Amino acid sequence: MKGSFCVRIIFLLFVPLLLTGCLKDSLKQALGTLERDRVTFSATANEIIRELPVKEGSTVQQGDVLVRLDSKNQQAILAHAIAEQSKAEAYLLRLTNGERPEDIAAAQAKVARAQAQLTEADKNYHRKAELVSRRLISQSEQDSALAARDSAKAELDSASEEFSKLTAGSRPEDIDQAKAELAAAKADVVLEQQKLDELTIVATRDGILDNLPYNLGERVPVNGVVAVVQANRIPYARVYVPASHRVDFVPGRKVPVHVDGVELPFEGTVRWVSSEPAFTPYYALTEDERSRLMYLAEVDLPDSAEQLPSGVPAQVELAGE
Repeated sequence: MKGSFCVRIIFLLFVPLLLTGCLKDSLKQALGTLERDRVTFSATANEIIRELPVKEGSTVQQGDVLVRLDSKNQQAILAHAIAEQSKAEAYLLRLTNGERPEDIAAAQAKVARAQAQLTEADKNYHRKAELVSRRLISQSEQDSALAARDSAKAELDSASEEFSKLTAGSRPEDIDQAKAELAAAKADVVLEQQKLDELTIVATRDGILDNLPYNLGERVPVNGVVAVVQANRIPYARVYVPASHRVDFVPGRKVPVHVDGVELPFEGTVRWVSSEPAFTPYYALTEDERSRLMYLAEVDLPDSAEQLPSGVPAQVELAGE
């Protein structure tokens, strides 16, 4: 009985020491997984998917078409914007070119006719004035002739002003306004063309088409993710670094990276380390518990890791170079 009791005491004393040693060993490694940058592509309009030219899992190059959305509605909007631009261009051209030669000739003819009518009315007035001086006609007839002459003179002034207006051209303010309207119309065309182009979703980086959340013929909501591309050719290790090793774990440092299923480690290079803890905030911990803080970090792998899949567990050694 005494022997078994002693064995139990020794075991209970040994277990905490064993756990403490395991904890210390775990703090010498940063644990995580292999990852690649995921590029998501969203729909800019509530339209139906008309074409999915690339299958999931296929390799894509920058510029490859991933998804085509229905564009009939946007094409009509673009056509209307182009028509408004043409209208603004024609109006500005009319202002800068001036009036038609036919309109100017007609105005000039009105001036000549008014001039002839004034000459005739003036002669008639002088004849009436002479007859009045001889007492051959009444004063009222002379007054009528004077009114007719003044009216003819007014008609000549009006025709002359109209002719001057046609030949002087448009006001600078009207031309500036027409130019501004044309610029606005051109901007609308550019905007609508961009919206039309965005209905054809193309890859912005080389990679692997990881996911197509929607099927052919489905209507997607605005800002709905329609394609996901794993962009990086070579994966990187995304790991969590214990606070006790954060000071030495800096960008540019060379570290060995172990990947599950691969016998030899890879030589990785620390690319980025977060400045904020990933788990419990520091102000919520006591001084003894601060070693549990973790900092998210990314470690680049060499070209030899190109064929490794994403999501595989990885461990980064922290106990030295």
